[in-house]
Amino acid sequence: MDPFALFEKHINPGLAGLLRFTGLDRVESHAEGVYVWDTTGKRYLDFLGLYGTLNLGHRHPKVVEAVKRQLDRMPMSVRVLVSEPTARLAEKLAEITPEGLEMVFFGNSGAEAVEAAFKLARIYTGKPEVITTQGGFHGKTLGALSLTPKPEYQDPVRPLVPGVKVVPYGDARALEEAITSETAAVIVEPIQGEGGIRVPPEGYLREVRRITRERGVLMIADEVQTGLGRTGRLWGVDWEEVAPDLLTSAKALGGGVMPIGVAVGRREIFEVFKRNPLVHSSTFGGNPLAAAAALAAIQVTLEEDLPARALYMGRLLMEGLQALARAYPDLIQEVRGRGLMLGLEFVDADVGALCVAELAERGVLTAFGLNNPKVVRLEPPLIVEEEHINQALEALEGALQATRKAFEGILG
Repeated sequence: MDPFALFEKHINPGLAGLLRFTGLDRVESHAEGVYVWDTTGKRYLDFLGLYGTLNLGHRHPKVVEAVKRQLDRMPMSVRVLVSEPTARLAEKLAEITPEGLEMVFFGNSGAEAVEAAFKLARIYTGKPEVITTQGGFHGKTLGALSLTPKPEYQDPVRPLVPGVKVVPYGDARALEEAITSETAAVIVEPIQGEGGIRVPPEGYLREVRRITRERGVLMIADEVQTGLGRTGRLWGVDWEEVAPDLLTSAKALGGGVMPIGVAVGRREIFEVFKRNPLVHSSTFGGNPLAAAAALAAIQVTLEEDLPARALYMGRLLMEGLQALARAYPDLIQEVRGRGLMLGLEFVDADVGALCVAELAERGVLTAFGLNNPKVVRLEPPLIVEEEHINQALEALEGALQATRKAFEGILG
């Protein structure tokens, strides 16, 4: 039985059906840089980047080499001794994150990083309530899911973790009104990824920081998707020079080679570990292989100034997308985003799904937002070249033409 059939039989038949519908019922073979090949030999330009994970592209040689060296030395920590790569990574994260963030908890994913921040906020403040935003996405483990207000994900597993309030994204006044004497923290994405590449109004993050500081509430910045240069700054909060109390990172931190997630925070929030060193832990969190990958990924990101590259290439891509939006107003409702975190909002989710399928047929990989299927996001590796952007725009124009023709046929 071929791997796709095995996936459908033993892993996720619903997702297999969706992949088949969008023309992605293929099996991946290998990847390099900005390209992926399937087992038929077809090459794809990766403009999804594993949902913002592949900032350095596939198999960046410096990250791969760092992991190989560590693999030959010691792949897993025994945990009762200190891992040098993990300690070095903690030091580096304290150095490159916003001012005042000095302590690190290591997990294996963005959801685990959010779970840690959620728990630390409650422990430090002694309060139960956390405020999240409509359209926010923070993961699907139970605590993180409780902060991800989408009924399709939440309803099957209720009751959720209690004490979560939801306010509109980008509305600082609504946030301030929702804070009570029981509020421990506010969690917010600098740009909503799964919510449809939603950029908040200018000054929103500064207002959130002002309000939380004045009201004695922690600010948690979820940088799982925006972090490490994706938006054109090293961190999404850097656009407004905001220093949160806790910051979560994952995805791109592993250099596209190893999974890792971190919650970085102010020293006093981590004081609980002095009283109870095992109050929260992870067997594989920050393991030596993941730490080696992350250290190499940070080094490449800084040495090659990938945030600046994301800003420049993002402008080129945005200009091309805006031109296509003007040419296809019957299909595209809006283009938005920052850096190389861009989204096309279509007039209808079905139009977007058909466009994704047509793009795949033309050798370009994309996907829609989990919380907003009308939006197709474009998050290519930050190492993308101008020729790749032109190739993707050409494919998108062909996909839009085919989509328009298909719907004209359906409508008569």
